[in-house]
Parts: sequence; structure tokens; C-alpha cells
Amino acid sequence: MEDLKALNTIVSKDFEVEEIWSEAEIKERLVQAFAYLLDNDISKMMNILYRADVDEEKLKSLLINNSELPSAEVIAEAYLERQKEKIETRKKYSR
Repeated sequence: MEDLKALNTIVSKDFEVEEIWSEAEIKERLVQAFAYLLDNDISKMMNILYRADVDEEKLKSLLINNSELPSAEVIAEAYLERQKEKIETRKKYSR
């Protein structure tokens, strides 16, 4: 539960999060948000990914290797994984 709260907190820096969502809810909302950004504001999306420190080369590779999936889903997954990595790193060094 602590990790979920941390995930909600870190995601809320880039997106509106009104309550504690499950990881599945977070992913679903991120897919919707990234789909919107892909269609309407690519520079904002790139800014969010840059601030989240999502590796650009890794993301390109994921998009190529998962071409059967919607791009927004692949991007949301990469963003979410990076945020979870940050949480783990913070836990590791806060002890």
C-alpha cells in the first residue's frame, strides 16, 4: 500500500490524481492521457517524459518491438515503470 501511495504521489506531479488509484487504474488513466497528448500536444507529452526521465532510446525500442499495441499504452507502461524504479531507488537509499 505504501508503494501504491508513493506511485500516486509521483504520478500526480504530471497528471491530476484525485484519490488513491490502483496500479491498473493509474495505467488506464495514463493510457488515456498519453493518447490525448499524442493527438493534441506532443511537446507537452515529450516534456512529461523528459521530466520523468524516461529513456528516449528505450522508449523508441519499446514502440518498435510492441508495434501491435497502441503507442499510448506502450508509452504509459514505460512512464509507469520509470516511476516505479524511482520509488525503489528512493526506498533503497532512504534506509
